Amino acid sequence: MKSLLAIDSWPSTHAAAAVVAEDGAILGTHGEADHRFALASVTKLLSSYAFLVALEEGAFELDTPAGPEGSTVKHLLAHSSGYDFAERKVRFAPGERRLYSNVGFDVLAETLEQATQMRFADYLAEAVFQPLGMISTSLDGSPAADGVSTLKDLVAFATELQSPTLLDVQTHSQATHVVFPDLPGILPGYGRQKNNTWGLGFEIRAEKSPHWTGKQNSPATYGHFGQAGTFLWVDPELGAACVTLTDKPFGPWAVDAWTPFNDDVVTELTGG
Repeated sequence: MKSLLAIDSWPSTHAAAAVVAEDGAILGTHGEADHRFALASVTKLLSSYAFLVALEEGAFELDTPAGPEGSTVKHLLAHSSGYDFAERKVRFAPGERRLYSNVGFDVLAETLEQATQMRFADYLAEAVFQPLGMISTSLDGSPAADGVSTLKDLVAFATELQSPTLLDVQTHSQATHVVFPDLPGILPGYGRQKNNTWGLGFEIRAEKSPHWTGKQNSPATYGHFGQAGTFLWVDPELGAACVTLTDKPFGPWAVDAWTPFNDDVVTELTGG
């Protein structure tokens, strides 16, 4: 795909990108498929998938209390527990607004560890990495932001997201649709959103503007981007996913580059 060649002009030492269809067919790839990139918050997608597996295994339920008083596993997954971004301080009542929180994912991991008596990194590896053959992926710290992976491995994960084998279809659908709708909040890097839509660990594009995906991506598009200069989106209406990895921290360059890049990807896929 010619649209993927744009990553060569980005201000990163290493970069890689791929587009994969819902049946796992690789529609295009460019860059270093086996280079290990820090994922930053794209890690949340991997961790969320493990939390969802744990839900199906009965380790906890969505309404299991976790985090601040009145908060549940569901609130934490949906960034609506009221926790601060980085400190274990409560800024809002649970369900009052969308406050993006790394701390919330740390608490989720602790909740899972208590329920399973396993280190979260081990659970994640056994529940997600190993069955998907993600042999070059690891969690080296916080479940919110300390994952490391390769383009090759994330293509396997993007395929799983489009055709789930580790989750029941209903669980996957609930996770990738908006929960606690109509909550205002700030989308990091893109400003205040009147309706800051989120699923269970997955950011939902909906009608957000500005946004890191393309203007031509459907409102049903879900995924995540990371401060390491990384992103993964799935557009179910398009029937495709895009993984893009760099080693240039997110900043104005990404705001300027990512939306037109993603629009070009969609245009090429649709023949527009």
